[in-house]
Amino acid sequence: MALKSAMLLMLISSVSIAVGMDSNENIVAIYWGQNGKEGTLGEACATGNYDYVIIAFVQSVGNGQTPMMNLGGHCEPYSDGCSGLSSDIKYCQAKGMKVLVSLVEGGGSYRNVSEVASYLWNNFLGGVSSSRPLGPAVLDGIDFGIQYEIEARSKQYWRDLAKILRGYHITNQDQKLYITIAPQYPFPDLWIGNSLLTGLFDFVWFPILY
Repeated sequence: MALKSAMLLMLISSVSIAVGMDSNENIVAIYWGQNGKEGTLGEACATGNYDYVIIAFVQSVGNGQTPMMNLGGHCEPYSDGCSGLSSDIKYCQAKGMKVLVSLVEGGGSYRNVSEVASYLWNNFLGGVSSSRPLGPAVLDGIDFGIQYEIEARSKQYWRDLAKILRGYHITNQDQKLYITIAPQYPFPDLWIGNSLLTGLFDFVWFPILY
């Protein structure tokens, strides 16, 4: 799998975009969900400006915790308040955009990677759960967040998580599964540089802060 690279820009509005640099195509992605003034997910997609829309964030990933979603006041995922986003997700996908959800690590020791993978698959991807935070829409993939704090203790965890998610996709090939990551700058990332060369990730977003 060819690894595509991109440049992540943090804008004043705290909405961020990634401009792809590839010889065959230009890729534009946006992180959505942490700025109350950024409008709805559907409005973001209606602009037609993006190829990838990344919903941010799923927090507390790792350390034996149940991942929890925080959408910065847009809605409350665990009171069924975000299930309405399912129609926006499907709208974005109908316009040809890929919709992913972004993870933020939880710190501490890393274990139960298979349980986390199962949770992500069943609650956001092609699996089945009675408590999907964003409703029944099936997302196109997982983004491994803006990982400024990834440390050596967790690098194997993230690589294993990507591998297990790829395994789910091989078994359930209804649609392509995208896995992306935002490492620390510069490239290769000090802690996960080797992981970036495994072919597990479809896109790498390089962070540049403004």
